[in-house]
This record gives sequence, structure tokens and C-alpha cells, in this order.
Amino acid sequence: MSHDLQPIIIGVGEAVWRERDVERSPVDALQTVATKALSDTGSQRVARAIDSIVHIPFLMNQVPGLAEAMPVNPGAALAERLGVQTAQYTSDVGGNLPQQLLNEFAGRLANGDGEVVLLCGVELLATFLGAVRSGQPFPDWSTGLSAAAIQVGETPVMTAATEQAHGLYEPINAYPLFESAQAHAKGLSPKDHQALLGELVARMSRCAAQNPYAWKNRELTPEEVLSTDGGNRMISYPYTKVMNAIIAVDQAAAVVLTTVGKARELGVDPDRWIYLRGAASAHDSWCLSQRVSLHEAPALAAACTAAVQRSGLGVDELTHFDLYSCFPSAVQAGCDALGLALDDPRGVTVTGGLSLFGGPGNNYSLHAIASMVHRLRETQGGAGLVWANGGYLTKHAVGVYAREPAAQPWVPGNDEALQASIVALELRELAEQGAGSFVLDGHTVCYSGNEPERGIAVGRLSDGRRCVAVTEDPQTIQRLIEADCVGQSATLVHEEGLNYFRV
Repeated sequence: MSHDLQPIIIGVGEAVWRERDVERSPVDALQTVATKALSDTGSQRVARAIDSIVHIPFLMNQVPGLAEAMPVNPGAALAERLGVQTAQYTSDVGGNLPQQLLNEFAGRLANGDGEVVLLCGVELLATFLGAVRSGQPFPDWSTGLSAAAIQVGETPVMTAATEQAHGLYEPINAYPLFESAQAHAKGLSPKDHQALLGELVARMSRCAAQNPYAWKNRELTPEEVLSTDGGNRMISYPYTKVMNAIIAVDQAAAVVLTTVGKARELGVDPDRWIYLRGAASAHDSWCLSQRVSLHEAPALAAACTAAVQRSGLGVDELTHFDLYSCFPSAVQAGCDALGLALDDPRGVTVTGGLSLFGGPGNNYSLHAIASMVHRLRETQGGAGLVWANGGYLTKHAVGVYAREPAAQPWVPGNDEALQASIVALELRELAEQGAGSFVLDGHTVCYSGNEPERGIAVGRLSDGRRCVAVTEDPQTIQRLIEADCVGQSATLVHEEGLNYFRV
């Protein structure tokens, strides 16, 4: 494959609006960042060369009753604003999509299918939710353009019926459950575990404090991260509010992707080029409760390894990282997959993370990619890795970027073979009902206001099958907060459609 077909990023644009404005529509926001990204290329010829617009889907498209207020095909509306004729694409749902779709279209460009791709996404959830909470009617942001975009990829339901019944459909409950399994695997005492979480989020906050596009430009101390004062209440143990992704943000980002040959033809300065050196995607078991180990993500490790190997670089040669950070357990899973220490001096984020930079629905990692481009343009010989995650540590897309090209032409990797190796792994059988002995593999406690309300656990029955259960027993809830209960035996009963446990 020719070096001329090497995929590169030539322009990026970001925006944040901290003042709510219902008159600003999603298409207005997309036009703003698309214009910035096109200007960032330094060539006025790029806009008319766009032949594909890829829109990261709105989070509100997944909410019945809200999707009707959103543009049906924002890519088409944006193309009309920009005055270009393009095909429009979108996908289903997941934080993995910015990197996943960039990988997909990089492969198409490398195969000669297309020339210039504009990837873009926006969430105006702060404005939307603010209007709703104040009693205003839903903002009507639909455009009247009804032709649907071309759908790329499809994801099956990512929770089993028993997981949904017991509360594991909510990420705020699933990720702290992973956290307990990670702490147990590392042999951390509750005190040491809390210290680790405080230090991790505090380090990430230093990046957010310096990022002009972050929702919150605030540097936190470890003590502030862990304290429940000032509204930083516990959400699901051990996560305080500041450890959770912020979805109520108004943010948008855009990226222009092309090839070396086309960039040269369009007169784009090579100093603007950032090479996609390696890419890989894979997914873990759709049902988290079926995974053999709750502290590991085999598909994530495989995707990271493959992307780095395909880049021709080593992890030690990378200068920057952005590991998906919806919750601390995700960052730890990313570090484990790459063999990084949590306090690696290179850092784990180039944005500040979803809990402070902001978690704009499915679109966060497009901001991470834009931030990575800015960092690499400033770093001589720099290279960086972006990991985007969807579901419950389920869907993984990884990209390795660099200032310099590889010695060999870029070739898309075989992600189907990569996924086949993950599908071949053993899974636990999941039981909807259980009784008797129950060994905990992961647990959390959900809070209502400032009070612990219910415990959730995933564990093993005496026959080795997995089971999901809840507890409302005050003594058990307190023990789940104060101690590492992973590996401990509990008693289980099935009553009124749910499994209940006591430690």
C-alpha cells in the first residue's frame, strides 16, 4: 500500500459553551467546530473536498421522547451550511464511537474509498436539561431534513434481564463494582484504595485546570476528591460525585481526516499532519456478569496491544495518553492493559478526564483526539494513544498517533481475527435465580442523597454459575462500605423476582 494512502488528521476544532442558550442548536454548534477544524487545516481548498461527514450520535437519541427534538440527520444539515455535497454517516451508541469511526474511515481512505472525512459531534445537555428543570418546554432543535444518515455498525443489548432488574444497567453502579474487584486484585486496604482514587483524580484535575475547553477548570487536592462536603456527595461507593462523568455539558468537537497524498494535493502544510500509526477495536462480553474476571478486560488489552504493535512503536515510546475516564475503574483498566502505572509521569489524560473536562455523551473521545493532535504538534517526535470505551468496559477502540510517519506504509489490521480470539475465551454461565452459598466477585453500594440505600453484588453460586443480587440489610451495607468483601461468602435467597444477599 502506498505511503500516499496513509491516513492523517489535518485539522481539529473544539468548543465549550458555559452559558446556556436554547437558541443555539446542535447544528449551529457543529458548524462552529467544523469551521474551526477546516480553518485549522490552513487550506481553503479542504472544505470542498469533503466527501463524507460522520456524525457521532446524540446521547438523547437513546431517550424515548427526547430524540424527536433532535435533528434526524445533522450531517446533512451541516453539509448544507458548509455548502458541500457529501454522504452522511452515523452509528448507534457508545463512548467508543469517535475512535471506532475514525478507525473505520481511516481504513476506507487507505483502501481508496473516499478522500476527505469530517468527523463531528456535539452535546448540548446542559442547556437542554437546564430548560427542562426550569419548566421550559423541550427546545425544538429538529431541522426538517428527514433523510436518514447511513448507519455504520450495530450493538446488541449490553445487559441481561437479570442485570437490569438488579440495577446494573446504570454505569454509576457497574463501574464501582469493577472498582471493588480491582482493589481486591491489587491487595489494597480500604484506606490505601481511597488514597489511590484521590490521587488519581487530583492528578487528572491538573490537566483540566489548564484546558480552555474543559467544563470545569478546577484543580483538586486528593482530600477534596474524597470529601463529601460542598455537594460532592457519594453516588455509588466508593465514588464521590467528582469521580463520575459529567453529562450535563455543552461541548462540541470536529476532526478532519484525509490521506498524505490528498493533503499534499490540497496544499496542507505537513507541520499540521498527525499520522494514525496504529488502530484496533474489540469488545468484551456483552454481559459484564459473564466475564470470568471483573478486574480485567481482555478485549481492551488485546486492542491496546494490537494498536501499539501495528504502529511500529512501543508503549515506552509514547509521550501522551488519553485513557477513557468515565470512572476511575476505567482508567485503571486502561493502565493495566498497557502496563502503565497510575502515576506514570506522562499522565493518563490530555483533556482532564470526563469528570472535570466533561463527558459529552458519546462524543468525549473526539475531544481527546483533538487534544492529542494539539499536544503532538507541540511535541517533537511525539506519539500518543487514545482509548475510547463504550458500555460497561465493553466496547474498545484504540488509536496510536504520531508526528512522524512509520517507515512502512500503513495497513489496516485484522480486527475480525482479534475479536475471534476474545470470543473464544471462557465465560461464566449467568443464572437469573439463586439460593444458598454466594461468593462475591464485585460489589458496590448505591446512595440516595447522603444515605446508603442498597448494595449490589455479582458473585458465584456453589455450582460455579454467576448471579446478580442486591441487599437492603443495614449491617451488610455497612460492611460493604468498610471492608473488602470480594471473595467472601454470603447467603442468598430469591424473593419477589430479585436475588437478595447478606454477608
